[in-house]
Amino acid sequence: MTKPLYIVIGAYGSGKSEFSLHLAKTLNTPEHDVVLADMDVVNPYFRSRDVQEEYSALGIEVIAPEGQFKHADLPMLSPRIKGAVENYAKTVILDVGGDPAGCRTLGRFVEAVTLRGYEMLFVVNTFRPFTSSVEEVLRMKEQLEFASKLKITEFVCNNNLMEHTTPEVIQEGIEILEECCRLTGLPFRRYLVLDAYADIVPDGLGGKERLVMAYTLKKPWEGLALKGI
Repeated sequence: MTKPLYIVIGAYGSGKSEFSLHLAKTLNTPEHDVVLADMDVVNPYFRSRDVQEEYSALGIEVIAPEGQFKHADLPMLSPRIKGAVENYAKTVILDVGGDPAGCRTLGRFVEAVTLRGYEMLFVVNTFRPFTSSVEEVLRMKEQLEFASKLKITEFVCNNNLMEHTTPEVIQEGIEILEECCRLTGLPFRRYLVLDAYADIVPDGLGGKERLVMAYTLKKPWEGLALKGI
């Protein structure tokens, strides 16, 4: 039986890496041998590789550049990614770089990905540049699909504004994505909320499912503050 392959994409700063990490933890059960591949060659911060040791301890394999290249801002991908995509016994999550520039890394895996079958989840924050309206979201969708040579299969709303997150903020994103859903025929079932704001934002807004995520990829200075530096 072929296990699922999830490709998580989005515009720069959409929160797709946080969602990728959430997905990996959620799927980390005896039925799923989870592999999370960090394919972000665009952003030097907020990458899956930053929690590689923590996730490995949970039994989640994280594929990312190693050694001196772990934190390098270079367009480097591990050769192990293709092997993971071709291993149908493992549940694989590809955390792809933001914007069309980041999606181009998928080009070399198109044949293997298409042969296996996949779900490509488009994470959208309508408070980020270039995805703030129906027109912009659909334009970004076309650009991501063109760059990746693959098709998006689902919208995911992530209208996270940290301490400014409210039900109204989430609802605005839901309404924009509902219209995108109507125009494209793609499904839209879920919106994301950080656990710190779960008491503020209820489940069921717009008839959608709320997914509560941990805040994992903190800003560099937040990490220093936690260490007392």
